[in-house]
Amino acid sequence: MPAKGKHRRPKSQRFIRSIAVAGTGGAALALPLLGATGAHAATAESATQSVSSLSVTANSIAAEAVSAKSEKASKKSRTYSVRAGDYLAKIAQEQGVTGGWKKLYSDNRTAIGADPSLIHPGLKLSIGRKAASTSSPTSSSGSAEASSSSSKSSQTEATQPAAESATAATSTAAEATNTSSSSGFNLPVAGATIGTGYHVSGSMWSSGYHTGVDFVVPTGTSLKAVGAGTVVSAGWGGAYGNQVVIKLADGYYAQYGHLSQLSVSAGQSVTAGQQIGLSGATGNVTGPHLHFEIRTTPDYGSDVDPVAYLRSKGVAVG
Repeated sequence: MPAKGKHRRPKSQRFIRSIAVAGTGGAALALPLLGATGAHAATAESATQSVSSLSVTANSIAAEAVSAKSEKASKKSRTYSVRAGDYLAKIAQEQGVTGGWKKLYSDNRTAIGADPSLIHPGLKLSIGRKAASTSSPTSSSGSAEASSSSSKSSQTEATQPAAESATAATSTAAEATNTSSSSGFNLPVAGATIGTGYHVSGSMWSSGYHTGVDFVVPTGTSLKAVGAGTVVSAGWGGAYGNQVVIKLADGYYAQYGHLSQLSVSAGQSVTAGQQIGLSGATGNVTGPHLHFEIRTTPDYGSDVDPVAYLRSKGVAVG
């Protein structure tokens, strides 16, 4: 007889239970596998989106960098139109040209020419870059014809300014005749008062004193030859800035300093009262004025009292 209180379980039940357990185990194993598959798919999709997003961001940054660089280059390189009263040192300072007026002149030498002090209103200057050469090669076919046409055009354009200059010179000479003293001399600038006088001592001058007189005038005031003579120099004079030195008919020399613009050139003959340039503030100055000297030679250090000289010529100096 079977032992009391003990029963045998049918084998079929154990088999079913095993299937159930196996099934449960299979389900337990299947679910994580399905979950893993979904996770891998989501991760791949997210990675693709991230790469795409990074690519767009990188392209945007690159575009912004190129735009910024282009804008910076545009601001750095520009064209400036010369105005009345301008001179290279002033333009270089106002426009922040690294290297000063010498760099500005070097970049625009083709447009300015051999004399850096001879610039005129309307002249286009390149700021921040070397100006392109105005000359360009021509093709072999029709080159002679093009050259001839260009030459005729240049001659036509040059004729008008030359005629205007001649008219202006005649007008200036007539004006000089009316304003000159009986001795043929006049003031270097009309209606101006004297600021710093002759022989005023001071450490700011290399000689220890003022070698001329300063006529207080604003930039752009017309400056006149005090007498007839020949221009011996016209250009940059260091501390004097743009200067003109004229050998007068009596053998003395008149020197004009700190000009903003020159109207004459070396070797040119001038008459009393003829415009030789415009006043300014070039060189070592604290403000616009005309520094005027009378010398016994064209060189610094041979100065005499300019006021006494003018008065000896019958010119009234206030």
